[in-house]
Amino acid sequence: MKLYYMETMNPRKVCATAKYLRLPLEYVPIDSVPGGLKGPAFTAINPNGRAPALVDGELKLWESAAIMLHLAVRAKSDLWPVSDPARQVEIMRWLSWDMCEFAPHAGAFYFENYIKPKFGFGTPDPASLEEKRPLLQAAAQLLDAHFAQHRFLVGERLSIADFCVGVLLPLQDEIGLSLREFENLQRWHDRLMEIDAWRDPWPARTASA
Repeated sequence: MKLYYMETMNPRKVCATAKYLRLPLEYVPIDSVPGGLKGPAFTAINPNGRAPALVDGELKLWESAAIMLHLAVRAKSDLWPVSDPARQVEIMRWLSWDMCEFAPHAGAFYFENYIKPKFGFGTPDPASLEEKRPLLQAAAQLLDAHFAQHRFLVGERLSIADFCVGVLLPLQDEIGLSLREFENLQRWHDRLMEIDAWRDPWPARTASA
């Protein structure tokens, strides 16, 4: 299997999952692919021209959650419980919620305060982030209430939902998420930080973000 990645938010989820599962993977940084994201070599794998992407034999798979699910199935891991449909439904609920309710708002802070400076896309726009902050806080309150009763997003065991929803928490201070007030949420973060692959998701060639 080949995993094409770059040091941005969605590849971070996939790299953390892959590292946790210890699957035999060839990691291919996008900057080593001729033409990069928009070149014909990569768009033949992912026509959207975005990372991450996975090649597994004849399968060419894109979208981070789908790749994570595939890796968990290949590893026969409970991160995606193939024999527990009810748990699958709960995992999918959190993946959907993240895509609609949490990631767009948290991701704005990541883009403005990390991606822009790192890749030379200009200076952060504080005004746009202030518009996002109430939505981010509302989503964080929901998570905080959930973690008052649960160790992980789906019950007492880790799943790909945790890797998706929590992807930016290791960077929360660096990107200005300001979520330290949510004690239950922070306890979940601390549990994730006990996982080596979560603290440092990148292959050995790169430095952690």
